[in-house]
Amino acid sequence: MTEPYAMTTAPGALPLLGHLPNLLRNPLAFLESLAACGDLVQVRVGTLRIYVACHPELAHEVLVNDQVFDKGGMLYDAAKDVLGNGLANCPHSEHRRQRRLTQPAFHHLRLPGYAQVMTEQIPKVTETWGDSERIDPFAEMSELAARVATATLFAAHYGHGVAEKYLEDIAVISRAFLWRAVLPNAVLALPTHGNRRYAHASARLRATITGVITDYRHDGIDHGDLLSMLLRTHDDYGQGLSDAEIHDQVLVFFAAGIDTTAATLAWALHMLAQQPALQQRLHTETDPVLAGRTATWDDLPKLDLTRRIITETLRLYPAGWVFTRTTTADTELGGHPILAGTSVAVSPYIIHRRADIYTDPREFDPDRWLGREAPAQPRHGYLPFGSGARKCIGASFATTQAALALASIAARWRIEVDSGKPVHPRLRTTLVPQPVPLRAIAREVGGGVYR
Repeated sequence: MTEPYAMTTAPGALPLLGHLPNLLRNPLAFLESLAACGDLVQVRVGTLRIYVACHPELAHEVLVNDQVFDKGGMLYDAAKDVLGNGLANCPHSEHRRQRRLTQPAFHHLRLPGYAQVMTEQIPKVTETWGDSERIDPFAEMSELAARVATATLFAAHYGHGVAEKYLEDIAVISRAFLWRAVLPNAVLALPTHGNRRYAHASARLRATITGVITDYRHDGIDHGDLLSMLLRTHDDYGQGLSDAEIHDQVLVFFAAGIDTTAATLAWALHMLAQQPALQQRLHTETDPVLAGRTATWDDLPKLDLTRRIITETLRLYPAGWVFTRTTTADTELGGHPILAGTSVAVSPYIIHRRADIYTDPREFDPDRWLGREAPAQPRHGYLPFGSGARKCIGASFATTQAALALASIAARWRIEVDSGKPVHPRLRTTLVPQPVPLRAIAREVGGGVYR
């Protein structure tokens, strides 16, 4: 008989508060410490008990068996307050229908068209940089991601200030996300400045989307974008998505499309600035392919190092740093009984930094993804977008955009560290870098200076 996986309780819990002080003081350090405690580790947040699956096999089981380990837990409860019941938050009972109705919008045959929009939007951000200008990489990449998301979601409203409204409101919501996930409802109901600002941003965000959907319904024109497709799609019974369902899908796609891509690109730029030799290798790859121009879909097969840098960035700094689930029935995990209604968590941040999976796991090394070096055992050690039926529907969209943007930046700019100040992660809905500036230096490529 196979021995069960080791289950323990994380040390350092306080009466009444449990591990909440550790989680709020340094959540990533606390999460990473759990892997050394056992394969399945019990954590207490106040009176709530959460089982954290620290072993990749257990993490995979939680993510794949979505009927038993259903969407739920404190993080999804907080997200649902804003994002509603869209694809990312809906329960298992509704997921299959929503996935089938939204999947056509992310079919692989549509990626070249989305890539063309990305190629058009990238220089609208990067060409505004001046030579040797200090940039906030996350702010710049957020603007880029918002432009792409707006142009691909609702092209008819692009340029109407929608992207700016979205970006401002999503930033407010994202910054408050972790606190709202762990603090009691009584605290969240207090009329504080932060709570009022959060409520205002949430209401305006929803009103903005409602207005766009109403306009699309009224004009009845197929604009060739994601929203037009969501309005046209029907299931086998001829039923389409309701306005409320479309509203929630758009919210999810937009919020995830901005934060995930922006965080990944910002971290990649920080890593390149800290490793000049790696950045020079990237220039060596992009120069003969792009010669200073913006990357296109057809260039992607020639940008192997670019893709490996994105893959490694998502390993070391996964945008989706933790997923929470709630058990729908009595079950077992790793040979241990788990009661119905139990909160279970999976953290790619933990899995991706296990030394038994990755050599020097805290080192940024894109070459670990070369064919002969790519980690093979144990399985399920890489899950930046989740796994199973609930794997992020926009994963290919996000990685395509990140690769095109990174290659285009490398073709025209050298990114340098601006100061000796280290950059540390901040927890929002995604794992983002602190606003530590970098410096963008215009490069000479093919005899000309590209700016």
